[in-house]
Amino acid sequence: MAESYPIPKFSFEVTFGDTKFNCTEVSGLSFDNKVIEYRGGADKEYHKSKQPGLFEYSNITMKRGTFVDESKQFYKQWAKTVYFQEGGEQFRGDLTIKLLDENGDPAVVWEAQNAYITKVQPTDLKADGNEIAIETAEWAIEKLKMSS
Repeated sequence: MAESYPIPKFSFEVTFGDTKFNCTEVSGLSFDNKVIEYRGGADKEYHKSKQPGLFEYSNITMKRGTFVDESKQFYKQWAKTVYFQEGGEQFRGDLTIKLLDENGDPAVVWEAQNAYITKVQPTDLKADGNEIAIETAEWAIEKLKMSS
């Protein structure tokens, strides 16, 4: 019988449409099922019943290094999702995050549907710093599916 062990989280792949992003961090892959509480006025019980309600999805945050050519492509992609294109429609797409195993194959896949970028934050600048320039993007999503 093969040994079972947890997958390390440092090897992952992020794509939006046909664009692949090289990221250092992805967070916000979570969802809540909001609870509906209800009590009828004629109920003999003195408590509320709880039922599952609508799902609510967190925004996904990506952090990535600032590269000369890649950052230009990233900002163009951001502009396409935020500003209207010539056709008059706002661009949305599927954001796919794959956690890779030791062979580079997807072990867990998150598919964020109808994603668009809501915020881009360039790196902060410090004259006495010695860190890599990291930019951040926040994505709003409508639905999150997880598969393996």
